[in-house]
Amino acid sequence: MTSARAEVAAEELPALATRNPISRSAVLGALWRNKPGMAGVFILVGLVLFCYLGPLVYPTNQSDVDLLNAALPPGEGFPLGTDSNGFDVLGRLMQGGQVSLQIGLLAAIFATTLGTIYGAVAGLVGGVVDGIMMRIVDVLLSIPFLFFVLIIAARFQATPLTLSLVIGGFSWLVAARLIRGEVLSLRVREFVSAARLMGASNRRLIFTHLIPNTFGVIIVNLTFQVADSIIVLAALGYLGFGLSYPVTDWGSQLSSGVSFLAADYWWMIYPVGACIVLTVLALNLLGDALRDAIEHRTV
Repeated sequence: MTSARAEVAAEELPALATRNPISRSAVLGALWRNKPGMAGVFILVGLVLFCYLGPLVYPTNQSDVDLLNAALPPGEGFPLGTDSNGFDVLGRLMQGGQVSLQIGLLAAIFATTLGTIYGAVAGLVGGVVDGIMMRIVDVLLSIPFLFFVLIIAARFQATPLTLSLVIGGFSWLVAARLIRGEVLSLRVREFVSAARLMGASNRRLIFTHLIPNTFGVIIVNLTFQVADSIIVLAALGYLGFGLSYPVTDWGSQLSSGVSFLAADYWWMIYPVGACIVLTVLALNLLGDALRDAIEHRTV
């Protein structure tokens, strides 16, 4: 009788060692029914098309300074006017949007990847190691984020890659906490216990069983991380630590435009400000919708 039960248990182990993945159709269906979420999707798609396909329809010279056409108001030939260097504001928005979106996405991917691995290790190992790792996170969270980023950004030449790494290198802490919490609940599930009985190492448990089952949380966190990274990038540009000519981003454009606010050159400020607000709003709406869709699916 005992041997028969053991044989049955051995046959069930492979089945227990897996967990049903999140149904993409169910999540997409819930997202489609979420009107604010779909509004975020349409806004985000529109901004991406504006930034990447817009220059093909509306090519402009964004490399040569033209002081003769500096600070022109919106009119014929310049739908959104020109900035203090004579650059077409509309074309500059497209160019700056490409850089801002690329940096935001790269920084978010870096931060989410680092935070996911760190949190998964802490949650699975537990005990003293978990306590030490999370105290490190608490200490880093106690340091003002923007202050730390400004110090690092001031010591390195600002390029899209360095800014992505700097922003991402200090944005992984929240992701680490979120994933750790998920792993703490997952590690006591039957499929993890079954994988242990089958001889799975901690590395295999993390990358094969635990992280894939936190994918929903990872995706939601990634959308918020992109929004946060774009805000931080805009703040760095506004404070003068952004990209240098000829490369530009929305934060640097906003910083340049604010100095002309007293002269009522509104076209240098409001369009780029609207792009930043719309992008962050769209990402937050999408993140909220994905979170609701995944939580509804798991209930």
